[in-house]
Order: sequence, then structure tokens, then C-alpha cells
Amino acid sequence: MKADTPYSLFLSDLHLAPEQPATVARFLRLIEETGPGAEAIYILGDLFEAWPGDDFLATGFPDAIVDALRRLSDQGIKLFLVHGNRDFMLGSEFCRATGATLLPDPSVVDLHGSPALVLHGDSLCTDDRVYQQFRQQVRNPAWQQAVLTKPLAERLAMARQMREQSESAKGGKLGEIMDVSAEAVAEAFRQSGCRRMIHGHTHRPARHDLTVDGQACERWVLPDWYDGKGGYLRCDAAGCTLVDY
Repeated sequence: MKADTPYSLFLSDLHLAPEQPATVARFLRLIEETGPGAEAIYILGDLFEAWPGDDFLATGFPDAIVDALRRLSDQGIKLFLVHGNRDFMLGSEFCRATGATLLPDPSVVDLHGSPALVLHGDSLCTDDRVYQQFRQQVRNPAWQQAVLTKPLAERLAMARQMREQSESAKGGKLGEIMDVSAEAVAEAFRQSGCRRMIHGHTHRPARHDLTVDGQACERWVLPDWYDGKGGYLRCDAAGCTLVDY
């Protein structure tokens, strides 16, 4: 049954994987306990640690996750997805299976009567030029189509290699480089015309209040679900609140 006050949930950076059954179980519990009361659920990237293509659905691992999301959409709860830097190959088959809608990154959504800019957040890390080059490559449809011609096992191996290279590269970068750029954030607010932004990716959950061109704005960063942690952002007409889970 829906709550008297309509609310929406925002999650990101769950990094669900067969090797992390406890995290998968916590996500499924959240969906079962909190999801049915929501008007809409937005997953802003990196629902999965890796997604090598929608034929990954046939491996069996995603079944419980897909079924849980489908139960929500069958109840009339709107589900929205945004690609992350780990699951940028999520496609139409996954959306059909879950009843979710894939949103462009970034997108402006109507959040209980006010517009909000939603995105994964990696596009805001413009000081990390090496990563931005990688992002441009893997988001290229031609590159993705070429990769999808490879066997699933080879694509899974590619995903593991990309993760290892990413973790290795982080060790040589300053934390500030991997965080969002203030200039990129301000420009995103200008381009969207919104005064509220919601994103993940940086794993630094917080609310940031800032002024852009004389307008008061708020930027919400979603929590990750690594190391037994987790959480989400709950928004209604009165505002938003970060919730630990």
C-alpha cells in the first residue's frame, strides 16, 4: 500500500555481484520493505559491479534482483535506471525484464512538483581527464556493439580487467581529482535550470548547499553499498533526507 505522502527513493553504487551475496540480500530486503511504499525508485548507476551485456540475464545470478524489481513495477511503482561506470551495457532486455525505464545521463525529472537533475556523477569528474577519455570510449555505441560480438566469457574477463585497472589507477590519483569539479557542477545546474541535483559515483554521501548565479542550489551525493554499508535518499514534496540502511 502506498504511503499517504508520496515519496521517491534514489540509490546508486550497489555494485551487486555473485561474490557479494550479503549485499544482494540487503538490497532485496530494502526493495521488499521500503520499495512498495514508494511512488518511484531511481537507481542512478552501478546497480551491478559489472554488466557485460543483457545476455548476462541467462546466467541465473540476476534472477532474484530482476524478480524483485518486476514485482514493484507490476504494482505500478515507477522504476528508472541511469547507466553507471560499471553497468553501462544495461540495455532494453533488462528493462523489459524488470519494467524499468532507462533514462539518459543526465536527465531532468519532476520530483514531487519540482525539477531535479539526476545523473550517475562520473561526468562531473572532469579533472580526471584519463577517466573521461575512458568514459567517452565505453559509452560509444559502436564500441559497445563491437564488444557485444565477443563471447560472454570474454566480456566478463574484460570487465574484470577494467575493474583491476581502475583500482590500480586510483592509487596514483589525488582524491580531489576523482571527486566532482566545482565548475562542472555549476555548469550542470546552469544547463538544466534545476536547483536540485542528485548523483552517486564518488561514494561521498552528503548534502552540499551552494549558490550558482545567485540561485541557492542543493547537491545530494548518494551512498555506496561497499563493506556492509548502504543507504538511499528519500524525497517527497517537503524535501530530501539521506537514510542509512
